[in-house]
Amino acid sequence: MPKKSLSPTEVYKYLPKTNCKECGEENCMAFATKLVNREVALDKCSPLLTNKYKENYKVLWEMLKPPVKEVTIGSESNSVKIGGKLVMYRHELTWVNPTAIAIDVSDDMPEEEIIKRVKEVESFSYDYIGQKLKLDLIAIRSVSNDPNIFRAAVKKVSSITNLPLILCSLDSNVMEAGLIEVSRKKPLIYAATKENWKEMAELSLMYKCPLTVFSPNDLKTLKSLTKTLLAYGVEDLVLDPGTFWNGLGDTINNFTMLRRASCKEEDELLGFPLLAVPAIVWMQPDEYPEVTIWKETCLASMLIARYADILIMHSLEGWSLLPLTILRENLYTDPRKPVAVESGIKVFGAPNDESPVLLTSNFALTYYTVASDIEAGKINCYLLVVDTEGLSIESAIAGRKLTAEKIAETLKETGIENKVKHKTLIIPGRAARLSGEIEELTGWKVLVGPMDSSGIPKFIQEKWVKA
Repeated sequence: MPKKSLSPTEVYKYLPKTNCKECGEENCMAFATKLVNREVALDKCSPLLTNKYKENYKVLWEMLKPPVKEVTIGSESNSVKIGGKLVMYRHELTWVNPTAIAIDVSDDMPEEEIIKRVKEVESFSYDYIGQKLKLDLIAIRSVSNDPNIFRAAVKKVSSITNLPLILCSLDSNVMEAGLIEVSRKKPLIYAATKENWKEMAELSLMYKCPLTVFSPNDLKTLKSLTKTLLAYGVEDLVLDPGTFWNGLGDTINNFTMLRRASCKEEDELLGFPLLAVPAIVWMQPDEYPEVTIWKETCLASMLIARYADILIMHSLEGWSLLPLTILRENLYTDPRKPVAVESGIKVFGAPNDESPVLLTSNFALTYYTVASDIEAGKINCYLLVVDTEGLSIESAIAGRKLTAEKIAETLKETGIENKVKHKTLIIPGRAARLSGEIEELTGWKVLVGPMDSSGIPKFIQEKWVKA
């Protein structure tokens, strides 16, 4: 059924009609309306996930399935999901399955260098407002074009990492040599072209691995190949329309046209995840490596924003990868909701019943900044995190999301009075205007803390007086 013709009534027919509100909506019809508008996910309906409504779920999934198919790379123990996009623009609905980033190794590298690069990929980790930013896959390229050498490289990489893999060769004999070693890990095969599609399709079916379709700067052939491969029985496809530094316009245009065709025109032949290869810039490196890395980073950042579901990169420089992973994190958060942490009591160090009690909002950036400053000052304390719906202190006060009443509720709900003997609360300097109301409403003495959380250690040292 074409998604454009769906109406809330048609979707409603297959919902449980219990009006249980577990999805957060007032009734099933409201939920159906949001489903049609792509504002909620089908899995939000808990009753629909039970055996009683199993068949209804299947029907609804077919009616509402994402225009971009979700493809899994890797084994059950460690896999990466790519694609699965419901919408073209992130302001329509949160993008799912963040762009996966693969780092390449090649079979002409010395074994020591392969090991070193794989370990660097695994050790890349950065804490960013409560999220752990990491790299996702290893892409093994055949440069030798020798099946035995490629097989040895694949075996070595597989023996030292559990990360999902991409095997890269246009020679089916070389590809099969690699697949023999890691078929259980279900790597992504890169790639089928108009010259080798049949051999690669056979390998994809034999080893049950997803297959990349590669047709550089030729969307017509790409679509034709996809149609042929689907007819041949290969279902899990990934599309690569080519990545070019000297041709940025064509690169961005091709990725945009493919995503538009799937999300806006419902072209199922093009409704697959998109793969980009920013590492292409290393085929013609600049005199200075930093310039080549910069080009690769620019290319990758544009393609993360313009619909690439998976990237193959070469550089392992932190100044390249860190901005890219932060950009990815920011693009794949819900643009309609500020990033928030769970409200309640947070414990720092080993506080006792005489330790200070501080207060902040649940806006993630605010919370992690405050937490970092408390940890840096090695302060033993309790931090009350108020649910301000993800707003910062000043915005929350202006929007009446942080009020004396809300703080009184938090004091009561968290049971902080049972953890300390005093009744002194330290509030942020930016919430100073609430101090009088808080004291009147709660009976707690309020100390107005510094305007910036970096001043908390000094403030505690100089002004904290137990109640």
